[in-house]
Amino acid sequence: MTSIRVNLLKWLIAPLLLINMLGGALTYWLAWTPAQTAFDQSLADTAWAIIPRLSEINGQLNINLPRKEEQILRVDHFNLVYFTVRNTQGGILAGDRDFPTLPFPAKANDPLSYDGYMRGEPIRIIALKSTIGNQAVFIGVAETLRKRNRIRSLIIVSLLILEGLLTLISVGIVWLAITCGLFPLKKMQYDLSLRDDDDLSPIHIDRIAPELRPVVNAMNGLLHKAEAGSANQQNFLANVAHQLRTPLAGLKLQLEWMAQRYAGEPESATSTALMLSSTDRMIRQTNQLLALARAEPIHFIKARLESVNLDKLVEESIQHFVEEADKKHIDLGFDLLPAMVMGDRFLLRDLIDNLIDNAIRYSPQRGKVTVSCAQQANYSILSVEDNGPGIATSERELIFSRFYRLNDKITGSGLGLAIVRDIATDHSAEIILSNNTTGLGTVFSVRFPLK
Repeated sequence: MTSIRVNLLKWLIAPLLLINMLGGALTYWLAWTPAQTAFDQSLADTAWAIIPRLSEINGQLNINLPRKEEQILRVDHFNLVYFTVRNTQGGILAGDRDFPTLPFPAKANDPLSYDGYMRGEPIRIIALKSTIGNQAVFIGVAETLRKRNRIRSLIIVSLLILEGLLTLISVGIVWLAITCGLFPLKKMQYDLSLRDDDDLSPIHIDRIAPELRPVVNAMNGLLHKAEAGSANQQNFLANVAHQLRTPLAGLKLQLEWMAQRYAGEPESATSTALMLSSTDRMIRQTNQLLALARAEPIHFIKARLESVNLDKLVEESIQHFVEEADKKHIDLGFDLLPAMVMGDRFLLRDLIDNLIDNAIRYSPQRGKVTVSCAQQANYSILSVEDNGPGIATSERELIFSRFYRLNDKITGSGLGLAIVRDIATDHSAEIILSNNTTGLGTVFSVRFPLK
């Protein structure tokens, strides 16, 4: 499919070029025809100037043309001028004897102009019939085409330069007009490129050019269907995750009982431990799906916002993550200063859990993770710092995509940071990634506005 710009240029520039060519041809004709007529008139005047020198004496035609006057007739700075005077029998009374044969004009005193050839060079000829007394006389005057060709070349070159400039200006104007005309498309494309991947809100029709509104209406229809499908999918995930929590909790309870019951049997204990580990992963996956559904911006209800002590909320999660950190001998530290935010308690808990869990998972054995929060002038800030492998600059946007994982060897669902991003969006918070002071690892900071 050819681009719209190329099609517009093709359909606009081609006719403009054709019109310019036709205009150039017409201009050439309008310029050259009067010039040719003027040259012919000058030759005719030379023929007319010979007539007063003719006379009839005793029934014989005579011409009185002194040599000096003949030289004046032939004077021209560019062309060679030839002439002849003949009677009805073809006899030459004066002039050049090798002058081409003259046609007999039908009307007297009506100059006839035409092209000819003399002495190896093209010429322009004027033939004139006149009556002297009772006898007819024929006068022919010719000149070479040097001056005419020079004038014609000058006209052609001037027209080519003029037409070239006009063509360039026309193409430039057409290009500029098309670029400006396609600006609404570029603007719409730019606005759509700024959207988040999960932003399915309709495009504002009042900001769109009338010609694009049918397209935008069709796109809005597709966005509405996609949004409805996404909402149904999220509702399904939330319902499934919610329904799975109870049976999974019961399954874990039974497996813990079996682990205690068969602790003395090595094979049974090993099998039960593996089942418990798998069940824990299933429970975490289920909780992640439920958190993801709750964190969806389209499902967020601002009425649930309340004043929350961010430091107290982190303290409630300490015990669970201390146990997780001990499994990898990670030094988990907390530096919690009073910090208030307006937020949803359950969503903020999910955000804290996912940030700390992510730091512990990607930190090496005997690593270090520090969780801190504080309140500053215009915002409260929560930071989680680790000394893991760090995150490349090229991947710092990708890690917030769903199911994207930096290391497939580390267990996880790839949903944690996507949940963090959605929750931060719900609370108008900003996520900042930076390297820690040692140059190793990453610092995740979430800044919550106080207003």
